Amino acid sequence: MSEQTPGGGLFDSLKGLAASLVALIHTRLDLLSTDLEEELARLVSVLLLLFIALFCLGVGVLLLALLIVVAFWESHRLLALGGLTAVFLAGGAAAFGWARHKLRTKPRLFAASLAELSKDRQHLMHRS
Repeated sequence: MSEQTPGGGLFDSLKGLAASLVALIHTRLDLLSTDLEEELARLVSVLLLLFIALFCLGVGVLLLALLIVVAFWESHRLLALGGLTAVFLAGGAAAFGWARHKLRTKPRLFAASLAELSKDRQHLMHRS
């Protein structure tokens, strides 16, 4: 006569544990890929808007500078050119500093995935 174990035995428990681990890893990798896709989509949209804004602002600023120089052509053309040069250099330096600050303070990549993995690790440590 064969004996049957009521709980399914150690092998069934290990299979269940392995299945749970695979499901957990699959979920975390899916979250990681979603984070990556969202970050890439955000970056592409921001870059596209940035290029459009830079083009439009560049043309507008160039036309404004030309208008100011033409307006002061007879009286103070060198002062107008010098003042506009100083304004553009200061604006460029400020924009460079702001961009540098934005790059240094960017949100952490895969923050949601890392937080979930940390929760999983803490949960598993407390169960042991």
